[in-house]
Amino acid sequence: MVVKSAYEPALETVLKELQEAVASEIKRTAKFRTILKRIHNTLTNIQPILYESCRLSKVLERPENEIKLFILQLKDAKKLVQKCSIVKCWNVYHKFVHANKLFHLDNDLLRFFQAELQDYTNSSMMFMTESYALGYKLDQVLSTVTERAGGFSSSCSVPKLQDFIIGFDVHLQELKRLLFKDANQVLIVSAPGGCGKTTLVKMLCHDNEIKGIFGDNIFYVTVSRTTSFKTIVQKIFSHHHHAYQFEFQTDEDAKNQLESMMRQMGSKRMLLVLDDVWSESQSIIQNLKFPIPGYKSWSHQASPHDGRQINVHDDLVIKMVKSCKGLPLALTVIGASLRGQSELKWRTTLKKWSEGQSIFHSSSQLFLSLRASVDALEPLPILRDCFLDLGSFPEDEKIAASVLMDMWIELYNLDKEGMYTTEYLLQLYSRNLLNLNVARKDASELEGYCNEHYVMQHDLLRELAIHLSSQEPIPLRKRMLIEIHANNIPTWWTEQTQQPFSARLLSVTTDETFSSAWYDLKAPKVEVLVLNMRGKKYTLPHFIKTMNGLKALNITSYGIYASELHQLPLLSTLSNLKRMRLEHVLLSPSIQSICELKNLEKLSFIMCEIGNSFDSLSFNSPPMQLPNLTELEIDACYDLKQVPARICDITHLEKLSITNCHELDALPKGLGCLSNLEILKLHACTRLVKLPESIGDLHNLMFLDISDCLSINTLPDQIGELDGLKVLKMSGCHGLEELPASVTNLSLLEAVICDEETSYLWSYYESDLSDVKIDVVEDDRLANFMKIVG
Repeated sequence: MVVKSAYEPALETVLKELQEAVASEIKRTAKFRTILKRIHNTLTNIQPILYESCRLSKVLERPENEIKLFILQLKDAKKLVQKCSIVKCWNVYHKFVHANKLFHLDNDLLRFFQAELQDYTNSSMMFMTESYALGYKLDQVLSTVTERAGGFSSSCSVPKLQDFIIGFDVHLQELKRLLFKDANQVLIVSAPGGCGKTTLVKMLCHDNEIKGIFGDNIFYVTVSRTTSFKTIVQKIFSHHHHAYQFEFQTDEDAKNQLESMMRQMGSKRMLLVLDDVWSESQSIIQNLKFPIPGYKSWSHQASPHDGRQINVHDDLVIKMVKSCKGLPLALTVIGASLRGQSELKWRTTLKKWSEGQSIFHSSSQLFLSLRASVDALEPLPILRDCFLDLGSFPEDEKIAASVLMDMWIELYNLDKEGMYTTEYLLQLYSRNLLNLNVARKDASELEGYCNEHYVMQHDLLRELAIHLSSQEPIPLRKRMLIEIHANNIPTWWTEQTQQPFSARLLSVTTDETFSSAWYDLKAPKVEVLVLNMRGKKYTLPHFIKTMNGLKALNITSYGIYASELHQLPLLSTLSNLKRMRLEHVLLSPSIQSICELKNLEKLSFIMCEIGNSFDSLSFNSPPMQLPNLTELEIDACYDLKQVPARICDITHLEKLSITNCHELDALPKGLGCLSNLEILKLHACTRLVKLPESIGDLHNLMFLDISDCLSINTLPDQIGELDGLKVLKMSGCHGLEELPASVTNLSLLEAVICDEETSYLWSYYESDLSDVKIDVVEDDRLANFMKIVG
């Protein structure tokens, strides 16, 4: 039996010394000030436990070796804190590692005193939960921010401004005047599309005077049709407390916690910007009103310009503007049709739209005007189909260009190399039918110029694609685009479960309240299936097993949390499946069923929680049975620590991409068995220490990307045996101090893409590699990546 008081003085002393060290370093260095302040707050919250014997006694009831070990850890923590001022600003790798250790220190402190903190007060409990979420995984946050971007990030940061903006000064001053006016709590900015509403509001958020008033309490949230109030508050809390996960049970709970947070902020002021608020989302604005002094607001009114009096409420006008998606043409046409109409006409029109009726049913003129852009594609029928396929994805979400290209390859029998699919993508972009966001500007021809791009589409153009795809009777449509809110399955579906459909493309979008209660669906001709979800749990529809002609499957969760995917073994029946992409889902050991897909050619895991799912692919398991798999992609899977050695059984693999996996520290020793590998991408695997020596056996390798692999400090001598290598990307490899002399044997090497620091290493071999182009790129991606730590 441990005497409770034996370790009490030692524990109090070491915690006090740690607190003093933290306070000292906060004053001395700015590099780690944010996390140091958080550790200081943690220690402050622990103090009541040390000074109340009943609580401290609970701590000291633990086994003796546990308490002794914790005291030793605290002594080491003091040394860790004191090293903060030694870490150099320019050494991004050491800065990253040191910050990670500080996060784990904060986590360990909270975990050791967790039970006692829970007993302390409800407010202490709230603090502990927030801080624990922060320390849960630094790299988990990093892998999210490294993009896919914005897709599932909980950040509420204000988007960047474009470089040159003119003509907004007067409007900005007026907006600031109204913001500071003592009136209500909500300021609504509305104007036709293209007038610069978003630019104006972003200018406001970046204004020095505004930032001086609100400081870090400026939150920018984009709202879509399916965004819930809980989701918005989760984003605010996650951003405010720098935590990756934050969850509320109900809207009421979220509202109460938000109001509590705002009251705790005291005199600090808060600015919340909601972008793209739908007419159905007015309740969200109402929930964001609080009886707190200094919480301001204002409402901008919309009215006709011809001087005629319309007896409709201003909120109806604002809702109508929002429903027109800000498109000038829609505002003009719909506005003209409603000018002079009764308030009842306005309300019934809005009600029809909210119930799912297309805006084009209200105005044939608007439909015909917008359709003209699509009619221009008639001489290019495949291009027109590609445009219509864009309606398969949720509103206001980024679409990976590679997803579209995979669809089009199978639907329209295009080249697998992506040349034609890239051309179609660029043609739609040149015709202003979509927006193309460039993720990485240093993409090369070998890896595919558009593979890392993202596509977005104006809301009305998306609705036009859906409307045009819905012209034929349901059983005869080429593409079925279904949206399910809650469990409200379309009536036609429940009534026609026995009738087969002719669609080649099926897209089903569900929200966070969908319970996976599926009805039967006979769609034997479906070649591409797109499942868009938001719920934390999702069961695959049982009718998948009847889709014998399915060639491409895309399953994506657009919620804050990765969706737990059930009934994965259903996929093993898809004998003709060639391309499968799982994005932001939580995998299970049943992933083994994917290995039974004999015709699978491309497999992608994007932002997935791997967990122990790859354990079923251990050495004790049978060799992987994917005889036609040529491309494997694993991106931003933050908890991937090991690549299954069984992957080396897929000797016919041609492209292997393992990127943004920050827990991965080693590759399989047998990597060289992939004798047909042509492209190997390891971008931003920040803990990867080295490349296996067997890499020299990859004689067909033409492209190697190790950029932003911060922990690689040497390259194996066998690198010189890559006699087929043409392009080597290695910017951001700051731990690399020298190159092996064997690089002079890379006879086919054409280009090295690197940062300025790494280019000096190649200068030693300039005479031996005179035909190699050293392309020096700016290291801005790594700089932005590391700002998360700072």
